[in-house]
Amino acid sequence: MTYAHPEVLIDTETVAKHLGSNSQKIVEVDYDPENAYREGHIQNATLIWWKRDINDPLTRDIVSKTQFEELMSRNGIAPESEVVLYGDFNNWFAAFVFWIFKYYGHEKVRIMNGGRKKWEMEKRPYSKDEPQVPRTNYASKPPNEGMRAYLFDVRRALDKKDTVLVDVRSQKEFSGEITAPPEYPMEHAQRGGHIPGAKNIPWATAVNDSDGTFKAVEELRKNYEGKGVTPDKDVICYCRIGERSSHSWFVLKYLLGYPQVRNYDGSWTEWGNMIGNPIEK
Repeated sequence: MTYAHPEVLIDTETVAKHLGSNSQKIVEVDYDPENAYREGHIQNATLIWWKRDINDPLTRDIVSKTQFEELMSRNGIAPESEVVLYGDFNNWFAAFVFWIFKYYGHEKVRIMNGGRKKWEMEKRPYSKDEPQVPRTNYASKPPNEGMRAYLFDVRRALDKKDTVLVDVRSQKEFSGEITAPPEYPMEHAQRGGHIPGAKNIPWATAVNDSDGTFKAVEELRKNYEGKGVTPDKDVICYCRIGERSSHSWFVLKYLLGYPQVRNYDGSWTEWGNMIGNPIEK
């Protein structure tokens, strides 16, 4: 059985075969480009730095429509461009950028299955040359708010039986034993635990440990449906700051074809810090 939308994935072999063509715009998305992109990247790939390029430092929000248009223009991307995203950490941050691309209406965007991990396992070549791409004048569509859950959406969801919350963090974060992964000490919430009623399905259960690729449809369906996360529900995914939950959003929306899935990018950093918000441990 194939994925609901197989066109959103591209394998490393196909990317490698088209490196010399202009048919695809390759973009690496990194948490730490100093230890990834600048040490070597796929030929002609431009860089989107998660912290600098897609987060507004003043509003603690994703980039605005105007900021997104500037980012696309700077990366030489046009509205009709076919964009291939890949990155470190099994495409955590590439999935977050995919979500933002879709939020602003970019149609032709794909994720390279396996990301840097698979490319390196296959010993495929890297380049240290940063490409000089011609600037474009990108104009995006209005944001698609149906893809995004806000604090008030989650509060309302607590009383709705047809809505299910998926906490994609580790079991230790879900239980409140820790408030952030050890490798990401910043942006702690004041309280540990989870949103009441949420199902804990860690993002990593959707990928193969061996090469970082997504698991088969049958495994993915069992993974979510076994916890009561079914296609008839309104699904809201969250993590700590929205990047891991965008990975699970991608799986549910595009690989399994769930009709109603939103990413709560405020996630636990917002929920756990808000006065009056109920939690469970």
